[in-house]
Amino acid sequence: MRPTSVATSSASRSERPELLGLSADANHWTVLKNLLPFIWPHGRRDLRMEVAGAFVVLVVAKLITVAVPVAFKWATDWLALDLAKPEVAASKGLALGIAMLIVAYGAGRVLMMVLNQVRDVLFTRVGQHAIRELNNRTFRHLHKLSLRFHLERRTGGLSRVIERGTRGIDLIMRMGVMQLAPTVIELVLVAGLLVYYFDWTYVLILMVTVAAYMWFTFSASERRIAIRREMNESDTEANTKAIDSLLNFETVKYFGNEEAEARRYDVSMARYEKAAVKTYYSLGYLNSGQAAIYTLGMTLVMWLAARGVMAGTHTVGDFVLINAVLIQLYQPLNFMGMVYREIKQGLVDLETMFSLLAVKPDVEDKPGATELVVRDGTVRFENVSFSYDADRRILHDISFEVPAGKMVAIVGPSGAGKSTISRILFRFYDIDKGRVTIDGQDIRDVTQQSLRHAIGVVPQDTVLFNDTILYNIRYGRPGAPDADVHEAARLAQIDTFIATLPQGYKTMVGERGLKLSGGEKQRVAIARTILKGPPILMLDEATSALDSHTEKEIQDALDRVAVDRTTLVIAHRLSTIVHADSIIVLDKGRLVEQGTHAELIASNGLYASLWSRQRQAEKAREELAAALEADAAMISPPLEGEPPSATESRTATPVTEPSPFE
Repeated sequence: MRPTSVATSSASRSERPELLGLSADANHWTVLKNLLPFIWPHGRRDLRMEVAGAFVVLVVAKLITVAVPVAFKWATDWLALDLAKPEVAASKGLALGIAMLIVAYGAGRVLMMVLNQVRDVLFTRVGQHAIRELNNRTFRHLHKLSLRFHLERRTGGLSRVIERGTRGIDLIMRMGVMQLAPTVIELVLVAGLLVYYFDWTYVLILMVTVAAYMWFTFSASERRIAIRREMNESDTEANTKAIDSLLNFETVKYFGNEEAEARRYDVSMARYEKAAVKTYYSLGYLNSGQAAIYTLGMTLVMWLAARGVMAGTHTVGDFVLINAVLIQLYQPLNFMGMVYREIKQGLVDLETMFSLLAVKPDVEDKPGATELVVRDGTVRFENVSFSYDADRRILHDISFEVPAGKMVAIVGPSGAGKSTISRILFRFYDIDKGRVTIDGQDIRDVTQQSLRHAIGVVPQDTVLFNDTILYNIRYGRPGAPDADVHEAARLAQIDTFIATLPQGYKTMVGERGLKLSGGEKQRVAIARTILKGPPILMLDEATSALDSHTEKEIQDALDRVAVDRTTLVIAHRLSTIVHADSIIVLDKGRLVEQGTHAELIASNGLYASLWSRQRQAEKAREELAAALEADAAMISPPLEGEPPSATESRTATPVTEPSPFE
């Protein structure tokens, strides 16, 4: 008696949510929902066709997988008949049939493997496209996030989130589509096979075994996921500390704290080690329990089949069939433990990545924001107040104007709010009160891209990309011809230095430009801004890292570049802005003085005090340099035939002028 298999499908479907093991976690369903558009991309008919083709191949491969043991059963039965009744076997030509079944068995196994590979190949393009699209979206989103987010971020931890998110996509693609779905289909087909060749008792035992197997796998895996999460946190912490330490390599060396850094790193690695050991202990427990549960169920089913063979209700081939089917099913079920763990881990990692994508920028373009149109370049701050935190105001009702084509300098003690003004002008932050306009256009009403395209900046602390000098200068105007790059380098007084390098403009500058000196990096930044050619310039003490001689050359170059451009200078060294059209003096976030250099000196206020202190510091330094030069001349007089300038060059050292209010 062979009952129909209609009810089998229903029973199998009831198992499907258990196989997924994710229905209890709404967050994970949300992640899968967010991931679906990447797997089934809108407007990509070619990729959708490949997904559909992969599933068709998947079903065909599983049909062949289940048919292979059936061929083995038939061959076994015919062999048993050949041994029991040779005369009947000879009369029916079983030898040829057995040979064909064996060939079919081998061909089926080869075809099963080939189809699985075809399925994987078809889906690879879809999976890689999903990874690429989500990575690109995350990368673009990170650049859209506000400065506040990036100032508070942990670079190492953020890179780990992206790295694990990428791996999570790959895991869900491979495990979910290439392991979970085929296993569900195979389980349904095996249940139907058992109903057809045996009875519902066998199906019931199989389902109870699979249910117990899955329950044990999921419960054990949940405990392991908690340990894995601890491992990830330890890994992120260790990686963050390592990157932070290496980025501050020179600081570590300055203070001789290599051992302290190593101990600090080892604390995180010790925590990681402890979690890793727990993981392997729990893995051994999981594998042992899985093997015990499945072996018990398989043993019970085979015992029933053996009784059927002895009772004459089943054949030896049936016994071989059920053994082959269950052993064949065990492999994907054994993978199910790993599949569940990896999918859960992938979902956890992707949840973090999607949480990152859900972070809203503090500063966004208004709906319908227009492009900034710079006609003259007049910049106005009108009653601007701003605070980074609600309980600590940085700027208090600041108002000033930078007329078109003029240079306005901003000076003041440390913490007065000078750099905050530059960040507001670039709209890295939105102000609390007032407005900032360029040619009458509120910068909150225009697109951020057009605003920043119109402003060029030379920061005090220049950070370069780990690429060539050519790339870093051309970054000011990507696609600029080499001639324009070389001209910008000449104006920034760095072309002579580049010519002395063996690889010239193709010289790599190192991580954050560490292979260049401070002055060289600053001149690359100046060249980059010159190449950009913006109508508005922002100079944040652009010559602070240069010696006095080079400062004069660079200052002359900047003066030439600033001609007919609106220029806002944040000054720490007052000698660089005496020629400014207007000087704004800030103190504790308030505008306390404004005027030309001569007017401010005459008013004898804060600016005059700062100027006096700086001049005294300069005079003391000049006297010290002269004394050192005189001492050096007495100890080491000029060699015969050596000009005095050579001796001076051996003894004199350029000294960077400190700010009296740093």
